Amino acid sequence: MDPELIKDCVHCGFCLPTCPTYALWGEEMDSPRGRIHLMKQHVEGTPLTPEMAGHFDACLGCMACVTACPSGVRYDTLIEQTRAEVERTHRRGWDERAFRALVFGLFPHPRRLRALRLPLKLTERLRPRLAPLLERLDPRLAAMAALAPPVPRRTLIPPLVAARGERRAVVGMLTGCVQAEFFPRVNAATARVLALEGCDVVVPPRQGCCGALSVHSGRPEEAARFARRTIATFERAGVETVIVNAAGCGSSTKEYADLLAGDPAWAERARALRFVDLAEFLAELGPAAERHPLPMTVAYHDACHLAHAQGVRAQPRALLAGVPELRVREIPDAAMCCGSAGTYNLFQPEAARELGDRKAEQVLGVGADLLVSANPGCTMQIASAARRRGEELRVAHTAEVLDASLRGLSPAALGAP
Repeated sequence: MDPELIKDCVHCGFCLPTCPTYALWGEEMDSPRGRIHLMKQHVEGTPLTPEMAGHFDACLGCMACVTACPSGVRYDTLIEQTRAEVERTHRRGWDERAFRALVFGLFPHPRRLRALRLPLKLTERLRPRLAPLLERLDPRLAAMAALAPPVPRRTLIPPLVAARGERRAVVGMLTGCVQAEFFPRVNAATARVLALEGCDVVVPPRQGCCGALSVHSGRPEEAARFARRTIATFERAGVETVIVNAAGCGSSTKEYADLLAGDPAWAERARALRFVDLAEFLAELGPAAERHPLPMTVAYHDACHLAHAQGVRAQPRALLAGVPELRVREIPDAAMCCGSAGTYNLFQPEAARELGDRKAEQVLGVGADLLVSANPGCTMQIASAARRRGEELRVAHTAEVLDASLRGLSPAALGAP
C-alpha cells in the first residue's frame, strides 16, 4: 500500500453516495474513505485483522469513487495493492480457501470452462430445483449455479476475418475466457462488425486469460503470467492494436505496463501494444458501412470497468444513437454497480444479490425491449436478478446490436436465448 497515495485522500465524503457497499449498509468502514483509513492504520503498523480484511473483501472495486473524487485519489491502485497484501498476510478459513481455489482454478482457463459446458447443459433444467439445496450447503455455490447462462452452441471464428470492401485497419481481437465459451455470439458479432467497417481482424487461436480476474483479486504474480502470455500472443500475430469487447478485460489490459513495471522489458513490450475497447475504437474509426433500421427501445447499462475504469461512456451511446429507429433509454442511478464486479457475486453473494435486485428493478422499470451492456458478468448478473423476479430479460452486447443493424436483421434476433 503506497503511503503517498493514501495521503491524497482528504476524507471529504464525495465518494460516499457513489459507493455500493456504503449505500447498502451505511457503514463508514465500508466506504472508500473508510477503507483508506484502514489502509493508513495498517501502513502505520496495525496488524491486518480479519475484520479489516472483511472490509477490504466487501469492496466491489467498481471505481465509481475514482470518478467522483475531486482530489484524484487513486483508489483503484490502492485497493489492488491492498488486496495483494490481504492475500499475502491474511489466513482465510479452509472453506473460503477451497472455494477460491475452485474459482481461480476454473474461470481463467478457457479449456476448463469448455469442459464445463456439457455438465451445465445436462443440468440446465435441474438447477432451479437444486437451488434450495445449494443455498443450504453454501450460498456461493448457489450463486454460481444461478448465474450460469444457457449453454450456447459453439461458434468458431477463423484466425483471420477479412475486411469487407476497402481495408481501413488491421486489428487483433481478444476472445476472453467466459466470453468465448458462454457468449460466443458476442465475439462473432464483434469480428463481423469490425470486418464490415473495413478491418482485417486477426484472432489468434488458443488465447489464454488476460489476467483481469487475478489482478482484481489480489493475485498480481498470476495476473503478470497471464499478461505476458497475452502480449506474446498478439506480438506473434503481428498486430499493434487489440480490440477488447469485455469491460473488465479492457481495463486490465490497458494497465499491463503498470502491472509489469517491475520487469522493464515486458513493460516496454506492453506499451508497444494498444488495447482498446470496441466502442472506443469504432468511434475513433468512424462509420463506413450502412446502418439498417432497428425499430426497438434499448436500455444501455454502463459496465463499471468501462465507464469508471476506462472512461468510455459517450462512445457506446453514440454508436447506438447512429442506428436508425433505435431508441436508447437511460437507466436510473446508472453509475451504481450491478453487483457483478468480476468474481464479487461469487465471493460476496448476499451483497451482490441485493445490488443485482436493485439494478434489475431499475432496468425493468425503463420498459425497454432489450438491455445492452459491454460486459458478460453484468449481463449474467442482471439477467439472473430478473429471473428471481419471474422476468425473462433480453440482453445483448453493443456489438450484437451494431451487427444486427449492419446486416439488416430483425429486432427479434437480439437477446433470444
